[in-house]
Amino acid sequence: MNHLSCIRIFKRVVELGSFSKASDELSISQSSVTKSITQLEQHLGTRLLNRNTRGISLTEDGLTYYERCTNIIAEIDDADAAVGQRSKTLVGTLRISTSVAFGRRILAPLLMDFMRQQPHLKIDLTCEDSYLDLVTHGIDVALRMGRLTDSSMGCRYIGHNPWVMVASPRYLAGRPAPQNPADLKAHDCIVYSSVQGDAVWQLRPRTGDPQSVVVDGPLRSNNLSTLLSAARSGMGIAILPRYVASASLAAGEVVTVLEDFSLPGQELHAVFPSPKQVPRKALALIDFLIPQFKADWWERRSPAKAVETPKHKRPPKTRQSRGKPGIQAP
Repeated sequence: MNHLSCIRIFKRVVELGSFSKASDELSISQSSVTKSITQLEQHLGTRLLNRNTRGISLTEDGLTYYERCTNIIAEIDDADAAVGQRSKTLVGTLRISTSVAFGRRILAPLLMDFMRQQPHLKIDLTCEDSYLDLVTHGIDVALRMGRLTDSSMGCRYIGHNPWVMVASPRYLAGRPAPQNPADLKAHDCIVYSSVQGDAVWQLRPRTGDPQSVVVDGPLRSNNLSTLLSAARSGMGIAILPRYVASASLAAGEVVTVLEDFSLPGQELHAVFPSPKQVPRKALALIDFLIPQFKADWWERRSPAKAVETPKHKRPPKTRQSRGKPGIQAP
C-alpha cells in the first residue's frame, strides 16, 4: 500500500463527496479508489467513511483523520513547491469561491488574466451567494465582502468595496428627488434582502451622526443584478455596490441619489480554511489580485464607456462622498 497515495485519494473523496467523482478527477478506476480507502481503513483499524445509497459521510475518526491529513498534505505540497520545477510553475487545481455578482462581473475576467500568467494551473470557480464551508467543499480561497465572523480561518485584506444609491432619470423625472434620508419614505425603494437590516438604510452626512431610515417598495431580492435591472427600468431607488452600478452610471441608465450622504461600504478579503496552511497557488492569486483593487477599481473594471446623461433628465447636481466599511455581504 502506498500510504501517501491512499491519503490523497481519501482527501479527494471527502472533498468531492463521491468515489466516482474522485475517480474521474484522479484518472483512476473507481475500484482503485474503493481499494485505497479500504486499505487505509484496514491499516488504521477503524472506519473512516459511512457509505449508503444517498452518498458518503465522515465518521468521527474520519473527520479527525481528514483534518490532520489535510495539514500534512499541505506541508508536503509546500516542500515540493520549494524545489524543482514547481518552484517556477504553479500546477494543479486552485479552487475558488465567491458571490455570483462579484464572480461574474469582476473576478472571472481577472482570472482569465491570471491563467494566462499561469498556463499550467487549473481554476475551479464556484459562485454562490451563500457562504460555503471551505473544508467540506475543498475550497482553497474564498473572496468575501463584509464582516468576517469565523476567527479560525486565515484571511488577507484585498481592498474596499463602496456602495452607491441610484435611480433611473425616468423615475426621478416624475417626482422630487430626495434631499435627505427622511425623504426616502415617500419613494419606492428596491431592497437588497441579503444585507443585514435590509430595509433599514444607513446614511452618513458630511458632518454629524449617521441617520437610519426604514424604506419600502415594490421589490426586494437577494440578487444584485435583479435590483440593478429594476432600478434601470424606473421601478425605484436602490443601493448597490459601485462595481454593479458602474457601467449603468457611465451609460446614464441610472444616476446617483443623495450624493451628499455616504453609504456604508465593505472590506474585501481573501479567506483560507487555515491561517497557517495556505497553498502557494492561493498566495500567488492573492498577490495578483491586490494591485487590481486599488482606488476606483470599480471604474477601471467597468466594461462600458461613459455616456453623457441628457441635461433635461439629470437630477439636481451635488457632490459625491464615499462610504466606509460596514455593510454585511452575502
